[in-house]
Amino acid sequence: MVLLMGPKYDGAFLHDKIKTLTRDVTVANTVTNVVVPAFDVKKMQPVIFTTYEAKKEPLKNAHLSDICISTAAAPTYFPAHHFTTRDDETGRSRQFHLVDGGVAANNPTMVAMSMLTREVLCKNLDFHTDNPAEFRRYLVVSVGTGAAKQSEKYTAPQCAKWGLLRWLYDGDFNPLIDILSHASSDMVDIHASVLFKALRCEEQYIRIQDETLTGSTSMVDVATKENMEALIGIGKKLLGKPVSRVNIDTGEYEPIDGGKETNEEALARFAGMLSEERRERQRALNSY
Repeated sequence: MVLLMGPKYDGAFLHDKIKTLTRDVTVANTVTNVVVPAFDVKKMQPVIFTTYEAKKEPLKNAHLSDICISTAAAPTYFPAHHFTTRDDETGRSRQFHLVDGGVAANNPTMVAMSMLTREVLCKNLDFHTDNPAEFRRYLVVSVGTGAAKQSEKYTAPQCAKWGLLRWLYDGDFNPLIDILSHASSDMVDIHASVLFKALRCEEQYIRIQDETLTGSTSMVDVATKENMEALIGIGKKLLGKPVSRVNIDTGEYEPIDGGKETNEEALARFAGMLSEERRERQRALNSY
């Protein structure tokens, strides 16, 4: 029952490594625009850090070290993280009491899309459109971190007999957390799939995920060399698999268009589209 009593690790080693790597870099200084979700346990609401917002709002311009530690602070695995940001010009400050962003956005696809939509609404000149709902211009690559194969793991007659502790802890699994995280992730995938299909641009949305992990590869706290190599192998195999979509009725990922395109081919296609877009923007800038 140790899992229910508190974090498995105090996080000290991870904190030191992250702070060493990021030094004094803040989210406003990232080399590309980022969107990072977390959850504030004191305010009981999600907190989203973005490069765009950090450049305008000093109190959201947190150090990357604090953001990384916070968004990785999975309950029962790592401790919640507390830090304070300050605005030197106004003297204002803001406290954050954060845990893993997966609590609010286990699949952050819609978070990213929402933040981009907000920037369009705010007339951000980085986006060459006045239509905040012009999702046909979006290219979305949603990469999951893998999950254990749990279909048909639980049944209603079993769950009906459970008390609070069994819902929280069942061997190596946390039924309630597993159910909530799977539901959150799959609902976002379903939403994005239907949205892009309705706009007749479903080829611009890719979801790459393996939900058949077993043993150590399905555990979030096994960082042995053997397990890391096994996960790398799983990732490479995913590249060769056909682009798939979740079936709303079965919950299974199924190849689309008869499996004509692999994940690797789709990513290469995206790279080509992005390269062409960059060339077009560069030509436009040079024409002024």
